[in-house]
Amino acid sequence: MADPSPADPRFDAAALARLIRGRRSINLFEPEPVGTERLLEAIELARWAPNHRLTEPWRFYLLGEATAEAAARSAADLDAETKGSRAGEARYARLKAIPGNFVVTTRRSDDELTDRENYAACCCAVQNLMLYLWQHGIGVKWTTGAITREPRFYELLGIDSGVERIVGLFWYGRPKCGTRCSKVVPQPQPRRDVGEIAIEMP
Repeated sequence: MADPSPADPRFDAAALARLIRGRRSINLFEPEPVGTERLLEAIELARWAPNHRLTEPWRFYLLGEATAEAAARSAADLDAETKGSRAGEARYARLKAIPGNFVVTTRRSDDELTDRENYAACCCAVQNLMLYLWQHGIGVKWTTGAITREPRFYELLGIDSGVERIVGLFWYGRPKCGTRCSKVVPQPQPRRDVGEIAIEMP
């Protein structure tokens, strides 16, 4: 049976609205990994994001234990080089506490418009993915720190920087004390009123 469309009485628009409003970025996770099965389900939905000319520019790199360890060490080394050894040690400890990691890239294009559209499509895909995981009690943090722009990180993942650009490094897992824990799940911040951002033209 096909999934319900917005015109289908089974479609719960109010639940979708709550999911969109309720999703939060998570920094503290339970130590147990949630595995990749649910993440692969989320990627299946991510790929349905709008992408002009059906370029499907996204790639998802799921970091196993060895790669995550190497990535944590690389990020710690970078911090140690720029901020000192204590900062490097703190970064390493923090990253080692992350139960799951994946990287999203976008395919580069020599055409500036296509390149911009590809990146935008990947952002749409990421939103699909994060909403699906949140619905299943799995939090995600989208990071774009210095490590994501480091040639050594591209080399570690075997990514050709001339072909793909890293959109972000993502942490995922169960929030430290559940999706309703106010100490871990940030409270919603005010947003501008629709009247301030929607311009109705004649």
